[in-house]
Amino acid sequence: MTFRLVRAAAAVLLSTVALAACGTSDGGDQTAEGPTRTIKHAMGETKVPETPRRVVVLDTDKLDSMVSLGLSPVGAAQAAQNQAWPKYLGSALDATKPVGTLQAPNLEAIAALKPDLILGSKFRQEQFYDKLNRIAPTVFTEKVGTTWKENFLLDAESVGKKAQAEKLLADYQSRARSLGGSEAVKVSIIRFMPGKIRMYGPESFSGIVVGDAGFGRPEPQQLNGAADRRFGELSQENLPQADGDVLFYTAYGDQAAQDQAAVTAGPLWKNLPVVKDDRAHNVDDETWMTGIGVTAAGKILDDLEKYAKP
Repeated sequence: MTFRLVRAAAAVLLSTVALAACGTSDGGDQTAEGPTRTIKHAMGETKVPETPRRVVVLDTDKLDSMVSLGLSPVGAAQAAQNQAWPKYLGSALDATKPVGTLQAPNLEAIAALKPDLILGSKFRQEQFYDKLNRIAPTVFTEKVGTTWKENFLLDAESVGKKAQAEKLLADYQSRARSLGGSEAVKVSIIRFMPGKIRMYGPESFSGIVVGDAGFGRPEPQQLNGAADRRFGELSQENLPQADGDVLFYTAYGDQAAQDQAAVTAGPLWKNLPVVKDDRAHNVDDETWMTGIGVTAAGKILDDLEKYAKP
């Protein structure tokens, strides 16, 4: 009896050690199988597969990155629960599975997809990094929006397509310059959010694209002196700060669309010179605000060419 008890205890101890070993790896990272490349990113260095096959992405810019590079992620986080994939990306995401939201990725859903690479953002998902990295090699960009070009190149390097990304960015830059935008033409960018209005500055995604195309910005939207020059709040009383030579405005979600309808039906909006001149244009929020990638940037250039080109 004593021998059997000792043997059983030893078996339990060995099982415990084995389970503990399965829960960790070198540096707490999930080791990629087969040939790898080392990627430097916002959280350090990670060895990723030479050619990832099953990529999960955790931010909207990475959806644009993957589709721009001819890839379809197996899973992706959504801006909001049950939100549809961006229409401007077409059918490329038809087979992509939702894995929670940007702020709360579903780790179980991610693991179930057996990814060989996870792409995310330190800005949004830093607290989940260690757990994600145990599921699959994980690469994080630092910020969202302001560094969209650098982020695209890092995402592309992670999937082994940096040269293609560089070509796409060069083509974008060439087209932006060809629009011949003038600093004298002040482009206003406004976004309706639930219960508030934002004006977008020169360091926002859409603001960078407008700047690349050579257009100027209204002085209030330069956000000079602000700690964050991506966007600022705009009260209805200060709605004249939305004026410009041409105005582009969007709404994020159904509630914001209702708020937009109420404001644009009011006298303060209707009395803006840019509105009176029929130079205010309601555009796609997915491309101007949440796309944050080279394909979305091309769609913004389409709007600038149509409505703002001298």
